[in-house]
Amino acid sequence: MSKKVKESLFELIKSLSKSEKRYFKLLASRHTIGEENNYVILFDFIEKQLEYDENLIFEKFKGEPFLNKFSITKKRLYDHILNALDSFHNTTSIESQLYKMIHSADILYDKSLYEQSKTILRSAEKLAEKKNLFNVLLIIKNKQKKIYENTSYTEISKDEIDLMYSTDINYHNQSLLYDKLWNIKSQLFYLLSNKGSSRSQLDIQDFKNIIDELAATLDHDNWYFETHYLFHHIYSAYYFAVNDLENCYKHLIENITYFESNEVYIKNHSNKYFSILTNAIFVSDKIGFRKDSIQLFHKLKELPHKLDSDNNEDIQIKLFSSISSLEINMLLQHGEFQEASKLIGKIKSGLITYDEKITIQRKIYLQYKIAVTYLSIAEYSSALKWINIILNNKSLDQKEDVFAYTQILSVLVHIELNNYDLLNYTIKNTLRFLKSRNRLFEPEKAFLTFVSKLRKSKDIFEKEFFWEEIHSELKEIYKDTNNAVSLDYFDLLSWTEAKYKRKIFQEIVQSKFKMKSEKFQNS
Repeated sequence: MSKKVKESLFELIKSLSKSEKRYFKLLASRHTIGEENNYVILFDFIEKQLEYDENLIFEKFKGEPFLNKFSITKKRLYDHILNALDSFHNTTSIESQLYKMIHSADILYDKSLYEQSKTILRSAEKLAEKKNLFNVLLIIKNKQKKIYENTSYTEISKDEIDLMYSTDINYHNQSLLYDKLWNIKSQLFYLLSNKGSSRSQLDIQDFKNIIDELAATLDHDNWYFETHYLFHHIYSAYYFAVNDLENCYKHLIENITYFESNEVYIKNHSNKYFSILTNAIFVSDKIGFRKDSIQLFHKLKELPHKLDSDNNEDIQIKLFSSISSLEINMLLQHGEFQEASKLIGKIKSGLITYDEKITIQRKIYLQYKIAVTYLSIAEYSSALKWINIILNNKSLDQKEDVFAYTQILSVLVHIELNNYDLLNYTIKNTLRFLKSRNRLFEPEKAFLTFVSKLRKSKDIFEKEFFWEEIHSELKEIYKDTNNAVSLDYFDLLSWTEAKYKRKIFQEIVQSKFKMKSEKFQNS
């Protein structure tokens, strides 16, 4: 069996909650082999492994018959676990309940017990309508039609036939609307994931083309939870992409208010609510709504207590990655660098604990913020270590902005470490990457040109002049909001100001954040 399949069994076992493990063992114990249950024994051994090691399994169970056809044993164990999970979650998933009801109706239909079949389908239809599951409703309607066809239409009136048709049209339209919105959302997020926020007029036009398609689809009649959520979700992402943060924030708050209008929405769609809260915290803090960001952050931390589930690993991973990302980013934005550095140990521990269970984007973002923190507190060797971790990650090509700015950080660190012999290579490498990805925008181009001059200069006073010169140039460049996006990755403007004024970087950042907060409080 391939390594991938071996790892799949290990990953599946490691993903189980305590309740799911207990349930699996309860079912597996009913199928004993001799005096012991080989599946449970193997399950327990794999579950205790920190990394999957098949050699250890063969050493531990040497001579056991199930090792003779171990690939079959693993496949059966994998299937048993899936069957147990299916049974365990059958009562908690509405869709599972509905499909079970539909299957029961099919059995009754095959036995020609049409009235009983119709009764179950009516109950299924009411439940599916309540949950706005229009694709399932279309399946139910088709089952009902089959029953009428087998009763020679003696059990249905013309009005009922007309009503069924109009209902079908409504279900189709609702399903089609959701599919359209989902497609538009996916196009937008694909573009945002691959390019980041807009940095050029071409990028803005790409985003605008997508949002124009949304505008052409608008029809607010009979909207339900998913379509209402997707509408504001798409617009908040669009405004974020084109750097209109205040409008982005308005749509995020619209969705938060909508979720909080009904506690059931939060419980049934906790992942969506979780994501909206984290985005709203980031945006509100960035535009200076300090009070809002603190209130929203409190809601995020309280969210697990609102959910009808134990604090499972999925929630723990989301809390770790989201709260860590937000906390360290907010502290860096505020200029509280020493406080940010206190989070590094916890973040490192979480990255080890959850490892590949965290998405690559989340992981790289946290690693990047660790590098920025070390740079901000002048621990340049530590910063370079984390920069190299990111640059050596071959799966990161698509996350262009963070990868590009990691290389800019690398240039800064080499300057601070006086590694001028390495700068020529680093500059060329960074320029080549940015050009190949069409990401060589004005701030990066101006800064790299400045570094080339700085590298060649031997005069300390001339270098000081160069820092002042690049600060003035960047100040003009960043007046364009499209260029100012790069300040989210690192505040190069404050860094260059601190260098030529011979001030502490932290003081410059803190002063700017205080001014921004006061501006919004007074507006």
